[in-house]
Amino acid sequence: MNSPAKNILVTGAAGFVGFHVAKRLLEKGRQVTGIDNLNEYYSLELKSERLEELKKLPGFSFIKQDLCDAPALHDLVDREKFDAVVHLAAQAGVRYSLENPAAYVDSNMVGTFNVLEACRRINVGHLVYASSSSVYGLNSAMPYAVHNNVDHPVSLYAATKKSGELMAHSYAHLFRFPITGLRFFTVYGPWGRPDMAYFKFARAIMLGEPLPLYAGGHLKRDYTYIDDIVSGVLAVIDHPATPDEEWSSENPNPASSTAPYRLYNIGAGKPQSTREMLALLEKELGREAIIEELPMQPGDVESTWADIESLKRDVGYEPTTELRDGLREFVSWFRKHYLDSGRDIPKA
Repeated sequence: MNSPAKNILVTGAAGFVGFHVAKRLLEKGRQVTGIDNLNEYYSLELKSERLEELKKLPGFSFIKQDLCDAPALHDLVDREKFDAVVHLAAQAGVRYSLENPAAYVDSNMVGTFNVLEACRRINVGHLVYASSSSVYGLNSAMPYAVHNNVDHPVSLYAATKKSGELMAHSYAHLFRFPITGLRFFTVYGPWGRPDMAYFKFARAIMLGEPLPLYAGGHLKRDYTYIDDIVSGVLAVIDHPATPDEEWSSENPNPASSTAPYRLYNIGAGKPQSTREMLALLEKELGREAIIEELPMQPGDVESTWADIESLKRDVGYEPTTELRDGLREFVSWFRKHYLDSGRDIPKA
């Protein structure tokens, strides 16, 4: 067992997952430096509120910085010599990648490359980075497994996340520092992103506005509660990737390597339909939705479902939160943070 990383860099610390990961690390007594460029893809107010919560905890420092600024990032890692880096910064959103593709290349490819170079400079003890279930694209074999082919993305967002995985493996192979990738599956919960369906639905229901329901609400997602995600991320941080002694070049497994590299799904392992999620939200909010039926959108897939057996086996990951319970926690936060306080509910 490796000793726990004490001094950790979290990119995207003002984001949904980055905020929760940084918060849990700080509560466990780790030193956390957070960086974020605070872009305007969604509410800057929400991002600032997350940062204010983090600043209440000892051991946190924040730097507003764009990962595309390589010299600034290199100066930071040269100075701090982080034990581990958790790279969660990204341009998120499948549909927005149709509107502003350049943002995805800059953040998800150039930014990730700069993080890899920064980690190489200090021979970091472990780099953990975020990928996405979107990389599975046209693959319809269920559940999605990390040893499956993911060469047919259906959005530029997915293509940039797959590119990040490829770059990460090349750096693990060439420079031999441990790298672990996590393919996130539809994360939800308190402090979540306003562009996610559950947040948009809650806003529309409470304001009496029509909410878009794609493909009759039959699309299925592997909804994963934020606390389960964070527990998995923290377990992975302290289990640096090692070479797979059984890896075969004749039958190559994409999830491991002769390099210190690992790739995992991190989800709930239980797909549920948008209709199911909406019905649970209506129950918790005590109101019925006004539904606008819309066709399936470009870049969407019909279902996601995570095979999480390897993450369970290797780090003891065990999601425990049922969708109804997680949505209840989200609605409790949503009521307190917006409805009771009088704050405006942000749009996507």
